[in-house]
Amino acid sequence: MTPAVSPSKPDLFIAIEGVIGVGKTTLADALARELGAACVLEQVEENPFLPDFYRDRARFAFQTQLFFLLSRYRQQMGLRQRDLFASAVVSDYLFQKDRIFAGINLSEAELQLYDQVLPLLERDLPRPDRVVYLRADLPVLLSRIENRGRTFERTMDPDYLRMLDEAYNEFFFHYRATPLLVVNTNALDVVGSERDRCDLIERILLHEKGAAYYNPA
Repeated sequence: MTPAVSPSKPDLFIAIEGVIGVGKTTLADALARELGAACVLEQVEENPFLPDFYRDRARFAFQTQLFFLLSRYRQQMGLRQRDLFASAVVSDYLFQKDRIFAGINLSEAELQLYDQVLPLLERDLPRPDRVVYLRADLPVLLSRIENRGRTFERTMDPDYLRMLDEAYNEFFFHYRATPLLVVNTNALDVVGSERDRCDLIERILLHEKGAAYYNPA
């Protein structure tokens, strides 16, 4: 089974977003395979500060945030420099979401410094043609995090995940920069169900304007 539609232009750039554990990378991989696209994955496990961050957020937030900010910036600039946009590109993150984590984790003084740096970095970065925001209820997120077995995530405070979920919802409620598709993933099995995967990919490719909500039965 394959999606009934194909991307409307060969240089389509799609960004997948959502809270930790919602399935961004799984969908990005599947979508990139279907489109024959380049797949850009966030380098989460390469952040040397992340295990310490989950043990002591206040102490290690700035180092963790700065590493992610610069890592994402280098990746996004690399897309332009290597001219990967001759073909479709699928990314499992949106660069602008970095501010969500900064707003939650940084102190007031750190956030003021961060907000001076961020606009200088993001002004030259490519903008996606559309964004897919994956959502799931907290118990579903916790179950998926447990199942994927990243050791450093097992110490994550569920209240932190709840805060992230609320901040993501607030961010995308006001998001207008590109077409946005919000997807309820509670009942979706992108890995195990070919029908679920193909239906979702088809819905993503059909969405070209405004904001819409996809809630599969």
